[in-house]
Amino acid sequence: MALTRNFKHTVIERVERDPAFAKALLDEAATLFLNGEAETARLILRDLVNATLGFEQLAQATHKPSKSLHRMLSPQGNPSMDNLAAIFSAVRQRLGVGFEVHAVQAHA
Repeated sequence: MALTRNFKHTVIERVERDPAFAKALLDEAATLFLNGEAETARLILRDLVNATLGFEQLAQATHKPSKSLHRMLSPQGNPSMDNLAAIFSAVRQRLGVGFEVHAVQAHA
């Protein structure tokens, strides 16, 4: 019989013991959004919210209803840029990190 673990619990436990992992998830979510992979980015961001702030605390930080935030970060979610910026800001503050953008030049 194979042993299985709930993925959400695995992510939460890893984030709690490994701050670098949490930062890497945030970086990956931002990179995916900027590269046009919004659905995957929302799912990673949702898992990160669950592992750090939780949706109730995120609702307080963003002044948005928790249910709305859940919908925004669902696979079919469509958060506005303002809401997305508020979510990233709240998670970034919780993790105590900033963003630094590095441009890559396209070759003609």
